[in-house]
Amino acid sequence: MSDKQALGEQTTNTCESCSTSPHPNHRAELSRLRRISGQISGIERMIQEARYCPDILIQTRAVSAAIRALETSLLERHIKHCVQSAFASDDEIEREVKINELIDIFAKRLDR
Repeated sequence: MSDKQALGEQTTNTCESCSTSPHPNHRAELSRLRRISGQISGIERMIQEARYCPDILIQTRAVSAAIRALETSLLERHIKHCVQSAFASDDEIEREVKINELIDIFAKRLDR
């Protein structure tokens, strides 16, 4: 396994918004997702067992932090690969698409 594969940077598919740039492989995030899933199952058990509210809240905060870390990892990889590739290209439309993607993602977060 190469260093790029170990970091989850192996490319396999094409970005939906740009047909010329393959996007990074996110398989490295599967173990993180499995941990998050386990944490959520643990919270479900805590609720079924009528555990102390602050204990449940501590676990929900841990899940929120884990999801934020996942988002950060995905965003970092997207910027370093997909966005960087778009800006290295001569395609002004592709660059504009990448900018608008990021704006849309963050605008949706603020609308909550």
